[in-house]
Amino acid sequence: MPESALSWRALETRVGLDALPDFHRAFLHWRGVEGVDAMPLRRVQQRVEAELNRMVQGDLAAREGDDWRLIPGALEGFEAAAPYLPEAPDSLPL
Repeated sequence: MPESALSWRALETRVGLDALPDFHRAFLHWRGVEGVDAMPLRRVQQRVEAELNRMVQGDLAAREGDDWRLIPGALEGFEAAAPYLPEAPDSLPL
């Protein structure tokens, strides 16, 4: 995994606890998961982890303990993440 890999847990920390449920729902919408708005919060959290694991299978991330390290560009197109991403140009969604 490249040094510039983005920690999912660090990203969640930047988002903040109050905004995290909406961020997770936006992530699931971006990933194409249906019925997100009707899901209970716990189910949303489970689906986020499932999608992150799918990203691992697609070589967009690597699992490290209870974290996922996302390769640069893995969140391309996920506009809701843009305000929380590091300033490095290769981590910004296009």
